[in-house]
Amino acid sequence: MSAVFLLIVAALLETGGDAVVRLGLHASSTISRIALFGMGGLILFGYGYLVNAPSWDFGRLLGVYIVFFFVIAQIISWIVFDQRPTMQILIGGFLIVAGGIVISYSGGK
Repeated sequence: MSAVFLLIVAALLETGGDAVVRLGLHASSTISRIALFGMGGLILFGYGYLVNAPSWDFGRLLGVYIVFFFVIAQIISWIVFDQRPTMQILIGGFLIVAGGIVISYSGGK
């Protein structure tokens, strides 16, 4: 599995797990909350395992991972919570993406 694919899957798991926990916080019944918290916890554990299992340059690849996390988080925020990114978020996101490009082309391992 390529590192980029792993990072995209990890970002999907982390943002998805966070979204499920957020839904649990706002669920109307106790059973729904418990189920959503449990699912969110399992999804977040999957993210933690996936992103830490490979032996890679942790700092460099996690720096690039932040780009995927940011983009996917904005998409989920828009689709699931109907929260469109503001101009400030888009400008900050541009800086995050620019930083990811610098990190990914910085050489090293």
